Amino acid sequence: MKELSGSQRARLAIRTFKTIADALVLRGYYRPSGKTGDKLSESLMTFDPEIYGTMSDHRMVELHGLEYVMDRMPRGIEKCTRIILTAGEDFRDTSFKKVIPLKRRRLSYIVSEKEICFVISRGMTEVYDILTHLTFLNIEAQKIHRQICNKEGGTCTEWHDLERAVEQRSLEGAELDQAIWNLSIILGRTYRETRESYNSMEGHRSRAEQSNSGLFSIIHSMGKRIIEEVKSTTDFLTVYFTPSLQEMIGLHQYASIWADNVKRHLLHNNLERRKIHIVSANMHSMKNIFYGAGYLRSKDREVPEDLYEMITEIREHEEGVNEFAAEFGFTSLADTSESNIDVMVIDTAKNIPENIHPGIQCDFEYVKKQQPLIIVIDYAFGAQAFDILDELLDPGGDVSQKEVLDTVSISIMGKAGTLGGSKGDIMLATAHVMEGTPNNYIVENDIDVTDFDKGYPIHVGPMVTVLGTSLQNRDVLARFHDSNWRAVGLEMEGGHYQRAISAAIIRGHVSKDVRTRYAYYASDNPLHFGETLASGSMGIHGVVPTYMITRVFLEKIINPSAPVTCDS
Repeated sequence: MKELSGSQRARLAIRTFKTIADALVLRGYYRPSGKTGDKLSESLMTFDPEIYGTMSDHRMVELHGLEYVMDRMPRGIEKCTRIILTAGEDFRDTSFKKVIPLKRRRLSYIVSEKEICFVISRGMTEVYDILTHLTFLNIEAQKIHRQICNKEGGTCTEWHDLERAVEQRSLEGAELDQAIWNLSIILGRTYRETRESYNSMEGHRSRAEQSNSGLFSIIHSMGKRIIEEVKSTTDFLTVYFTPSLQEMIGLHQYASIWADNVKRHLLHNNLERRKIHIVSANMHSMKNIFYGAGYLRSKDREVPEDLYEMITEIREHEEGVNEFAAEFGFTSLADTSESNIDVMVIDTAKNIPENIHPGIQCDFEYVKKQQPLIIVIDYAFGAQAFDILDELLDPGGDVSQKEVLDTVSISIMGKAGTLGGSKGDIMLATAHVMEGTPNNYIVENDIDVTDFDKGYPIHVGPMVTVLGTSLQNRDVLARFHDSNWRAVGLEMEGGHYQRAISAAIIRGHVSKDVRTRYAYYASDNPLHFGETLASGSMGIHGVVPTYMITRVFLEKIINPSAPVTCDS
C-alpha cells in the first residue's frame, strides 16, 4: 500500500476529529480521558495544529498554545470536571454567574466551582472550537501528571513547591524567581520561557476580570485534576451535550431571531424598500470612515490629510463618534438574540459632504438619488455566517415582509491567515475552497488590486475556508498554497457566506446580478513559526489594511457602479 503523504494523513485526522465530534453531540457525552477522548487526542496530535505549537512533544508543556486557549475559554475551566454544552436553556432567572472569555464572544455560566455550562449559539463551528481546546488542555494535563508523578512514592518535590506557591497567592523577588524555576522543571521549559508566560498571564489578570486564573493556578489545577482521576473510579472530567443542543444544530434558532430583529427595525423605520448594501465587518471602521471627519470638525479640531492618521486620532472617541453619527443617519442595534452579532444601519442619504474625509470619493448626487442603505453586521464565527445571512436574505420569518429586500451588494471583510505573505497584507478571493468537503465556489469579485492604495501588498487567488482556528495543519495548508490550487490564504466564514448567497439567488431572494466583494487582511501566517494567531494580536498594525478595505467597500457603495463591458 502506498504510504500517505503528510498532508493526506493530516486531512484524514481532521476528518476523523470532525466525525467523532459530530457523533458525540448525538451520543450526548464523553470523557476526555476515556477511549473516545483518546481518539480525539490522537487525531489532534496527528494533524498537529500550528496554533498549539509543541503540543505533540511529550517532553514539554506548550505555553503559547496554553495562553491562547485560556484567553478564549472561561476563567476556571481548568478546574472543572463537568462541562455541559447546551442551547435553548434560559439562565436569566438563575443565580449562576455569567462568564464571557477575554478574547472570544462565548457565553457560559458557572454552575459550581467544578461545573460550567456553555450556551452554544453559533453552531457546530463553536462546538469544534470548544472540543479542540478541551482536548488540548487534556493532553497538556496528562504531560503535567507524567512529570509530577515520575518519582517513586508519589509526587515530586517541585509539585509540592507549586502547591505552596498557589497557597501563598502573592509572590515577589527571590521567592517568585524560585517558584518560576520550580515550575519550569514541571513544564519542561526554560526559566525564561516560563517567566514570559507568567508575566503575560498576570498582565491579563490585572487588566480584566474575565481573564485567566494565572499560570501557577492553572498548572496546579490541571495536574490536580488528573491526579484525582487516577485515584478515583467515578470523578472523571465529563463533557455533556444536552438534547436541546442536538435539536438546535442546523435549525438557525438564534440566527432567525437575530434576522427578525434587523428586519423589524427596517420595517418600523420604512427602510425596507431602499437599496440595501450588506457589509460584514467590525463595528468601528465603516462608522469611523463615514463620520470621523465630521466628528473632528464638530469639536473644532483639524482633520488630518492622511485617512489612517485621522482614524488613529479618533480611536479613543467611540462614544462621541456614535453620538455625532446618530444625527446623520447612523443607528446601532445591539444583539438580543445571543447570536453575538451586533448590527449598524447607515442611511447614507442623511449624511453631508463635510462629514466625510476628503480622501474618500463620494458622488453625493448619486447618493441623494439612490439613497443606499448600509447594513453592517459584526463578524460571524465559521458556519454561523451561513445561518445569519441565509435568514437575513429570506423574506420569511416572524416579521412578515411584502417582498424580498432589494439587496444590491454584499461585501465581506475578514480577518484571515496568509499563505504567501505577511501580517497586514490584503487578500482578494477568486474562489472559496471548503477544506474537507467537495464544495468549491468561484467568486466574481467586484474589487481588484487597482481599487487599493498603490504599492500595498495584495494577493489575489483562492481562499481556503477551514473548519476552525484549531483545525489547521501546516502540511495541508502548504499543499493548498504550493500545488495548482494556488491558495493565497485561509479563513472561516467566506465560503459559508457564499453558500448563503448562492442559495438566495436560487430561491429568488436576491438578484443573480448582486455584486459580491471579498477582501481579507492577514492577521497571521500559519506556515511561519512564531507567526500564528497564538503569537498575539496585530494591534495598531491592523489599522491600515482594515480601513483600506473599508474605504474600497464604501466607495463602491456611494458611487455609481462601473458599467460591465465584454472584451472583444
